[in-house]
Amino acid sequence: MDRGPTMNDVADAASVSLKTVSRYVNGATNINPELAERIREAVESLGYRRNLAAASIRPGWTSRMLGLIIGDLGNPYYSTLARGVEREVHERGYILTTASSDEDATRNDELVERMLEQRVDGLIIVPPYTGGRSWADLPPPLPPRVLVDRPAPEGGGYAVLADNAAGASRAVELLLQQGARRVAFVGDSQLISTMAERRQGYESALTAAGLHADPELVDHGVHTDEQAEQAVARLLADRGADAVFAANNRASIGALRAFQARGTRVPLIGFDDFESADLTSPGTTVVSHDIAHMGAMAARTLLALIDGDEPAERTTVLPVSLHRRGSEVPAR
Repeated sequence: MDRGPTMNDVADAASVSLKTVSRYVNGATNINPELAERIREAVESLGYRRNLAAASIRPGWTSRMLGLIIGDLGNPYYSTLARGVEREVHERGYILTTASSDEDATRNDELVERMLEQRVDGLIIVPPYTGGRSWADLPPPLPPRVLVDRPAPEGGGYAVLADNAAGASRAVELLLQQGARRVAFVGDSQLISTMAERRQGYESALTAAGLHADPELVDHGVHTDEQAEQAVARLLADRGADAVFAANNRASIGALRAFQARGTRVPLIGFDDFESADLTSPGTTVVSHDIAHMGAMAARTLLALIDGDEPAERTTVLPVSLHRRGSEVPAR
């Protein structure tokens, strides 16, 4: 692996001492502004990145650390995903560092930079839907990386995904088979590729049944349980929804809360399983993939890249399963 530019290189380019560069990169504020500006320009032009593990570097050295950046540590979906990654890499002797971007592009970029400074051997990332810095804009060397729950960028990259459109279509088809005709869609931003794919599956099932996909039955501004509860209550009271397709686990929980507040329920199917789905009455029917397996697959793909083995497929699409527990049936 290319060692990349060093502090000595920065010192030479800025015509300052190594000690001054060291003070600058470690946050000293009492540096002559002219010298600080020269160092900043040298850092940017060379693509210098702090190497916090520099003392340990030797020929053939690796950090034995991998980075995982997910969307929301508070979401059980991502904690399950992280466990799947961790179990897989632990068996290979790696330590996993996990952080959350909170779907914020700036925070994601900061986390990527910090992990690169730590010289992680590879990265698994759930990119934020708000975008972020292009990998092409980052100075080399860059470690192998795999995207999870998001498609790989055009022109390259590796990703592990679920079959979102097929799963959503299967859920809505079942609701229609139970007699529903005004199926509401409740989910997060359509800028999230998985959400866009689930809405596509929702609409394709309606179209196949000869029904119009009514935009008034769609709420894709839901990020929290509370927002989902409010959305479902409104769709039931104001839009006449007679069934709900909840496009993620938090939307499912919000729908259940809305039903409880109303004292009545309509047929419900969610996407992504959640811990208490079989404890509700009736149990909550979901379409889901094996989230821990998705994490494990992403880890295996990354480890193969680290070993120099290029996987045959750049995108791995995992199948989904339908778990019927009773909530898809109309209330008696």
